[in-house]
Amino acid sequence: MSVLVVGSVALDSVETPFGKADDVLGGSATFFSASASHLTQVSVVGVVGNDYPVAQLDQLKKRGVDFSGLEQADGPSFRWRGRYSHDLNSAETLETHLGVFSHFSPKIPEKLRSSPYVFLANIDPRLQLDVLEQVKDPKLVACDTMNFWIQSRRPELLKLLERVDLVTLNDGEARQLTEKSNLVQAAQWILSRGPKHVLIKKGEHGAFMFTRDSVFFAPAFPLESVFDPTGAGDSFAGGFIGYIAKTGDLSEANMRRAVVHGSVMGSFAVEKFSIERLMTVTKAEIDQRVKQLRRLVTFEEELPA
Repeated sequence: MSVLVVGSVALDSVETPFGKADDVLGGSATFFSASASHLTQVSVVGVVGNDYPVAQLDQLKKRGVDFSGLEQADGPSFRWRGRYSHDLNSAETLETHLGVFSHFSPKIPEKLRSSPYVFLANIDPRLQLDVLEQVKDPKLVACDTMNFWIQSRRPELLKLLERVDLVTLNDGEARQLTEKSNLVQAAQWILSRGPKHVLIKKGEHGAFMFTRDSVFFAPAFPLESVFDPTGAGDSFAGGFIGYIAKTGDLSEANMRRAVVHGSVMGSFAVEKFSIERLMTVTKAEIDQRVKQLRRLVTFEEELPA
């Protein structure tokens, strides 16, 4: 079944200890769709400027990604420039130019309004709420956010939480939003506001999924080298939501399998700049890494004598 993602389609310039890349494909919707398209049909709603190299999106179109909801506006595209030190857990933002993204007002094409699965990527909560007014009875709505929106759009973000099924954010954002240092308490605070599931990402240390009655943890896949962490969280979300859409199964057991698929897709994303690795990874490689991750966390319970 299909997924609708609403988010940024951008150009990134990234510098890491292992190299640099200028004006490569980036943005939350781009990484999400590159990941999720390995598992299901994806449709993107976003905006780019008239300077955007739209021909570079053909590689995603060949994977079946639908860009009929991508608007091309008059003006410069959203650009981000960042740098990572040897501590690859966080980027130093050097430049952010929103361009046409600063005036983005999502318009969901009629044919996409009945999408069964909706991912509201990291954009202004007011726009995320606007999207929810346009879609028709989705089976699952998930959203992402960031520290900027938590600080500047808190009332709107709290309204959004009342209307989504799942929220994904990192550990720092969870603490900032809830003003609780303990992640279990933070998750329960968020769950009390409406979502049924909370995914808290901890970068190279894995991810927690909380419900009102359970906690599940999946480690990050252990890699010998991480080349560029940009887009790892959106690739995680793409793997997670993509697997849910592929299976059509919202059971607790399947949601846990989806977390593992999210972890695996995030691990591929960081192996090269931009979406390069996500465009070359094969189904066999994905399946193999899922098996390896399962072996990593499985053990036989020893019963007492």
